[in-house]
Amino acid sequence: MKIDWDRRTCARKGHVTYAPDEDGLRARLHAETALGGAWRCLRCGDFVLGEPHGSGPADHAPLVPRGKVLRDLFILRFLAIERAVRGVFIVLVALAVWKFSNSQDSVRRLFDEYLDVFRPVFKHFHYDLDHSPVVGTIQKTFGYKHSTLTLVAVLLLVYALIELVEAVGLWYAKRWAEYLTVVATAAFLPLEIYELTEHVSYLKIATLVLNILAVLYIALAKRLFGLRGGRKAFDEERESASLMEVEESAGVPAGAA
Repeated sequence: MKIDWDRRTCARKGHVTYAPDEDGLRARLHAETALGGAWRCLRCGDFVLGEPHGSGPADHAPLVPRGKVLRDLFILRFLAIERAVRGVFIVLVALAVWKFSNSQDSVRRLFDEYLDVFRPVFKHFHYDLDHSPVVGTIQKTFGYKHSTLTLVAVLLLVYALIELVEAVGLWYAKRWAEYLTVVATAAFLPLEIYELTEHVSYLKIATLVLNILAVLYIALAKRLFGLRGGRKAFDEERESASLMEVEESAGVPAGAA
């Protein structure tokens, strides 16, 4: 089912009406009804009862996101939420690594005690904890220096900060955030591919596919790095989405008397 992004947004945020000074264009956007005057919404095109939200020359009308622009904004905000969730998770991991680095010996002793307790239980089910890959990985971390773990925690915090900055910028559809997202995400793709060669999991595959699609979509849809006409073509596309532009292109000059 096709989504009507214009009416969906108007239902959530309200209509946007404008009374242009140009008589011909003003007449096309205004109607008299038994309940009073109504003005055409610049977003969805429906007539709305009441006074317009603004007035002035047609070229001063607010540039209201419509159609494809609203769809793109929805996708960007979905990516922003995904970045925000990932950023918060990485912050928690960084804090856990930092806390572990400051109490490494006590954590090791506690782990060994629990390992001694659970070893007979797992042995009963024919599972050797001493040769478990998970247990082996945990034991390796106990051999890391405090300075190494602190550096890992700092790098994780930096990565988390990048993710959170991306999230905020994408939520508000900032062009610098789109560039940052494409560059940062593309930079980590080789690492994600390398991790798949080490160990394949559905989560890693899903994350890799999502990041590749995000890079391609943002770069092409937002015309970054000069693609599909670059910034100039992107701005022209947005301006042509205004209902004012649609009305003028329908044959009513903006300066008509």
